[in-house]
This record gives sequence, structure tokens and C-alpha cells, in this order.
Amino acid sequence: MRHQNAGRKLNRTASHRKAMFANMAASLIEHEQIVTTLPKAKEIRPIVEKLVTLGKRGDLHARRQAIAQIRDVAVVSKLFDTIATRYATRNGGYLRIMKAGFRTGDNAPLAVIEFVDRDVSAKGAKDHARKEAEEQSEAA
Repeated sequence: MRHQNAGRKLNRTASHRKAMFANMAASLIEHEQIVTTLPKAKEIRPIVEKLVTLGKRGDLHARRQAIAQIRDVAVVSKLFDTIATRYATRNGGYLRIMKAGFRTGDNAPLAVIEFVDRDVSAKGAKDHARKEAEEQSEAA
């Protein structure tokens, strides 16, 4: 019986699941919107919402807890400086999950998970900046 065993296994080991959720949380905070499968989106939602609550707390211990969870200092600084201030007056419900059809390869249900009131320009901003830097270095 599965008493007191919440959460989906997603056909992964515990260490793989932990690393995957850390990477997904970092990507979601960085781009403010990601496309993934519906079960993964439903599992990552409480993790990221708790991270936003840590960001709203704002003290050093909360920052260290967030760094321990997602292991990317730049993303944590964005979480604490930008996202936490955006949702300072909001009591939870920072994310939304929208169904996005089915994947063509294996017919898996897809979902878009994004921040409510997200910054639209944040999606792919790092990729665009890297591409522009490469073009400038090639032109020189």
C-alpha cells in the first residue's frame, strides 16, 4: 500500500527526479514559461510555488535554501529580486497550467506552465543574448 507516499514517480529514480525538478524549476524561473508533459507540470508546480514563497521571505537563510534546491545562483537572484517583488501582495497561486494538446511522437499530454502576470520578454532572453553575442563576434 502507498500510505503517506505522495507524488508521482515518473518512471525515474529518486536522484534523477530530484535533479529533473531542480532543472525544470530553474528553467521556469529563468524563462517564466516552459512546455512539458502534464504530469511533470503538475509535480513542478508546488516546488516552484514554495520557492517563490522563500523569495518573498527574502532573508539569507531563505536564499540559501533556494540555492540548495535549484543550484543556480543567477536564477535564485532573479527569483528573489524580480519574481518575489512582483508577487509581494499575492497570497499563493503564482503559476498556471494550461493543457497544450498531445506530443506527436508518443501522444503524451503536453502542458504549458507559466507564471501568472509573467514578463513576456523573459522567454528565451538568454538565448537571444547569446545568439547576438555570437553574431557580433563573427562580424568582428
